[in-house]
Amino acid sequence: MQDKIPPPAGTGREFTEKTKYRYLPRSDQERGLPQPPLEISPSPDKPVIDLPEPDAIEVPPLDLRAAIEKRRSIRAYAREPLSIAELAFLLWCTQGVQRTSGTYATFRTVPSAGARHALETYLLVNNVAGLEPGLYRYLALSHRLQQLDTDPALAVRITEACLDQQFILRSGVTFLWVAVPYRMTWRYSERGYRELHKDAGHACQNLYLAAEAVGCGVCAVAAYDDDAMAGILGIDGVEQFLIYLATVGKREGGRGS
Repeated sequence: MQDKIPPPAGTGREFTEKTKYRYLPRSDQERGLPQPPLEISPSPDKPVIDLPEPDAIEVPPLDLRAAIEKRRSIRAYAREPLSIAELAFLLWCTQGVQRTSGTYATFRTVPSAGARHALETYLLVNNVAGLEPGLYRYLALSHRLQQLDTDPALAVRITEACLDQQFILRSGVTFLWVAVPYRMTWRYSERGYRELHKDAGHACQNLYLAAEAVGCGVCAVAAYDDDAMAGILGIDGVEQFLIYLATVGKREGGRGS
């Protein structure tokens, strides 16, 4: 006789159980409600910066197998800044829009359940040539950057909110992926929260591989104070929340793992 499966115990197991299809209510898409916007609108009072177009960026060729074999988490970085073209390349590789279907969907350089693409990319810029240090957001639909905050204390505040992981201060740039859950749950109801975490993994792995082509190292970061980071980014932590982040900097032969 097959052993009886014990009931869920703990938040993680309960989440896994309660997001099974048999528990899901009808989604808002099924109920005929309008879908949310494909991107958070730019702030009208913040400067916007054009980025080099992806097809104009020259990147040294790199064999895919070599990129995968060389992938490491790098926490020590050279003082050399990233160029604006290198940053633009990494943004395009992680959330770049290849084509759109009207206002219904975007098709990007990373996969996403139902092409929902429920991530917004924020950046802590420390050392990028031509960019003032501070907080930015990638406007993926137009391939531009919006400058949000140039408070000199931002890098320290974010480092402290990430449990004092000092390599964040020494990075050239830190990618901060913010999830917009309704963009996903509109179609998939509560199961959409599973898809958000998958999407973050897709984006971060693309960052690791793309960084190899421009002589950079990456280190993904999962340890941070959710509420503190929400306050720093100016989001509510519910309708938008930080789901993952990763540092990037020019390689200097730092330790990998």
